[in-house]
Amino acid sequence: MTAPATGAVRRRVTVRGTVQGVGFRPFVHRLATDLALAGFVSNTASGVLIEVEGPPDGVAAFCDRLAGEPPPLATVTGVGFEDLPVTGAESAFGIRPTDRSPGSTLLPPDTATCPDCLRELADPADRRHRHPFVTCTHCGPRFTIATGMPYDRAVTTMAGFPMCAACAREYGDPLDRRFHAQPVACPDCGPRLRLVPAPGSSGSSGSEVRPARDAEALASARALLAAGRIVAVKGLGGYHLACDATDTRAVDTLRTRKARGGKPFAVMCADLDDVRRIAELSASERAALTGTRRPIVLLRRRGEASGLAPGVCPGSPHLGVMLPYTPVHTLLFGLPGDPPGPRVLVMTSGNRSGEPIVTDDDEALTRLAGLADAWLAHDRPIASPCDDSLLRVRPDGTEQVLRRSRGYVPRPLRLPVPVRPALAVGGDLKNALCLGAGDQAWFGPHIGDMGDLATLEAARRAETHLRALTGVSPEVVAADRHPGYHSTRWAARLAGHVPVPVQHHHAHIASAMAEHGLDGTVPVIGVAFDGTGYGDDGTVWGGEILLADYTGFRRYAHLSPAPLPGGDAGVANPCRLALARLWAAGLPWDADLPCVTACAPGELAVLQRQLSGGLACVPTSSMGRLFDAVSSLVGVCHRAGYEAQAALELEAAAASAWDADGSAYTFADGLGPAPVLSALVADLRRGTPAAVLAARFHRAVARAVAEICRRARQDTGLVTVALSGGVFANALLEEECARLLTEDGFAVLRHGEVPPNDGGLALGQLVVAAHLRQKE
Repeated sequence: MTAPATGAVRRRVTVRGTVQGVGFRPFVHRLATDLALAGFVSNTASGVLIEVEGPPDGVAAFCDRLAGEPPPLATVTGVGFEDLPVTGAESAFGIRPTDRSPGSTLLPPDTATCPDCLRELADPADRRHRHPFVTCTHCGPRFTIATGMPYDRAVTTMAGFPMCAACAREYGDPLDRRFHAQPVACPDCGPRLRLVPAPGSSGSSGSEVRPARDAEALASARALLAAGRIVAVKGLGGYHLACDATDTRAVDTLRTRKARGGKPFAVMCADLDDVRRIAELSASERAALTGTRRPIVLLRRRGEASGLAPGVCPGSPHLGVMLPYTPVHTLLFGLPGDPPGPRVLVMTSGNRSGEPIVTDDDEALTRLAGLADAWLAHDRPIASPCDDSLLRVRPDGTEQVLRRSRGYVPRPLRLPVPVRPALAVGGDLKNALCLGAGDQAWFGPHIGDMGDLATLEAARRAETHLRALTGVSPEVVAADRHPGYHSTRWAARLAGHVPVPVQHHHAHIASAMAEHGLDGTVPVIGVAFDGTGYGDDGTVWGGEILLADYTGFRRYAHLSPAPLPGGDAGVANPCRLALARLWAAGLPWDADLPCVTACAPGELAVLQRQLSGGLACVPTSSMGRLFDAVSSLVGVCHRAGYEAQAALELEAAAASAWDADGSAYTFADGLGPAPVLSALVADLRRGTPAAVLAARFHRAVARAVAEICRRARQDTGLVTVALSGGVFANALLEEECARLLTEDGFAVLRHGEVPPNDGGLALGQLVVAAHLRQKE
C-alpha cells in the first residue's frame, strides 16, 4: 500500500443521471489521469461512484469539471460529495467492475450513428468498412437492446455475440472510443444481416432464391427498391416497410397492401440535399433532422416538381421527413461507387393497420407476409419495440413532439412534485405508459391504439421492460375514467383493484402543467380540445375550458354539445357530423350544401330518424368533431379514411388562405357554434372559397378561446393558460391562440417534449393520481 501523500485529500463523488452506456467512466478516467489523481470509478445501479484522491486543488478541479464537461450523450442530474479519510491505497486511477447493488440509474435512448462511425463505415481501410452495425459509446442502440440494469453487455441482446479479440481490446481500453460500448461489434463477431425473399420468389433460372448475407443482402435490397419492390427493413426498434418514394406504382401498391387509406407516409432521405429537393427547410428544422434523435420532422413540402409520387402524402401540405439513423439505413442508400438506388424512400411502420410494430424476425415473416416482397433482417434481437418519434418545429424554433418514442425513451422528465412509485397507463389512442417515482417520470415508447390483443400484449411487454430498466415497482396505478377503455380494464388487472380514475381532459391539462414545472399550488385556465374524452356526465367531452390544478378541476366553459350519430363509428363520416351540427343549431339541410350532397338520400333519411329519435346518438362537446363537421360543411372532406383526416385537410385549406383573409366568425356565448355555422352557410352561398371559410373558422375558434380566458381571469384572477389535447397539434390554431393570449398578458403553456395528444395523457394521470392519493 502506498503511503498517503502529504496534504492529500480523498473525496467520494456520486453522479446521477444518464451516465451509463455513454462513455462516462472513460471520461472520468481521462479527467483524473490528466490531473494526476488516484482512485477509481465504477458503475452502480444508481449511477456512477467515484473515489478520487490527491492534492486539494487537483481534487477541487476534478469536481468542478466533472459535471461541466460530460460526454455528448451524458446528462448529469445530480452530483453528491463526501469527504473521506486519505488511504493511499491506489498509485493511479482505475476503472472497477460494475457494482450490482439495488438502485436505479438512467439508460440513454437510442441515438443516430455518430460522425466518427460514419467515417469508419465509408473507409475501405477501416476494419469496420461497410459493417452494418458499427457503433461506439457516442451512438447506436441502448434502450432497444437493454434487458435490465445496470447497463452491461450481459443484460443486452448483444450477450449472444462473443467479442473477437480486436473488439475485446477496444472494449477494455479506457482510452478507446469503444470502451465498454455494449453493442460493440465488427464483421468478425456479428451481428449478421440477411435478405430473405418472399416465398415463391425466383431468379432468372426459375430456381428458389436463397437468402443473401451482409453486403450482398444490402445490394440486393437496394436493387429491389430501385425495381419498385417493397422491402421490410429491420431497424433499431422494429421493422419498416420501405419503397421508392418517387415510384407511383410502388407507393400505391404499398398503400393498398397496408390498407393505409389516404394517411400520409413518412419518408427517409439519403441526405439534406435530398430533403431540400422535396421540402422547405428552416435552420431549426435542419437542427431537428440532424440531431442525435433523428425524429420524423413535419416539413412543408414542395410542389409537383419535388418528384415524389402523389400517393406519398395526398391532401397534406406537410411531409414527414427523417434522415438515416442506423448504419443499415446509410448502406441501404449506398456509399460512393455503389450502383445507384432511390434517394428518397417511404419508411412506414412495419405492421398491419391497427397492429403494433413488428420486431421479431419469425413474426415478421408471417405478419408482414403479403405486404413485403423481401425482408432485410438481422440476428440482433430487439428487447423493446420503439417506433419513430414525430415532431414539428414552430416558427419561433421551439419543437412540439407529436409522438415521443425513439430517441427520447427512456429519458426521464423531472417532476415538479414528488410522487409515490406509480404507473399511469394512458388512454386507448396513441397509447404510451408512464412510470414515476420521486421527482422523475419515465415514458414508455409509443404503442398505438389499444384495439386488439396484439396491442395489449405490446403494452404489457412495454410495462415489464420499463419496470426492469427503472427499478420502479408501482404502488399506485392510474387510468382514464372511461369504463370501456381497454387500457382501464388492463390497469385494473395490474392493480388487482379499481385503478385511480383520472378524467381525460383533467389529465391533459395536468400533463401540460407538469411538463412546465408547475407545482399545482395555483390553478390554471386549461383549454383541453380533442376528439373524444369521457365526461363526468357520461357524455363525450372534447371542447373544454377548465379551471384546474392537480387535485381537481371545474368545468368553466365548453363547446355547446351536438349529437354524435353512430358514436365512435360516426367519426369516419364527417358529412354526418356536419348534418348533426346543423340540426343542433336549427339550420336546414338545404340540398345545395356540400355535406348534404355527399350523402345518399337513404343515408339522409336514416340520419334524420336517428337525430329526431335520439337513436345511437351520444351528445358531444368535442372540438375535434366540430373541426370534422366544418371540413365537410365547406366541402373539404366528407369521408375520413384515417384519424383526423378531415381536420388536417381543413387546416391545410386554411393555411393556404391565412395571409389573404384576416377576418373571423363569432361564436355565441363563448363556445356556441350556431352563429359560426350560419355564417359559413351564408358565405358558401356567396361563393367564398373553401380555404377562406376554413381560415375564418380557425380564427373564430382562437378568438373564442381568448375571450373565454379573459372572462375566467376576471372571475378568478388566474393568468396562466395551458393549451392541451390533440386539436392543438393543429399548428394554425395553436399559434393563433398563443399569439392572442400572449398579447393579452397571459402566460401560455404549450407542449414541447410531451405530446399534446393522448400520447402525453399518462403524465397527467400520474401527477393527478399522486395528489389524489395524498388527500386520502
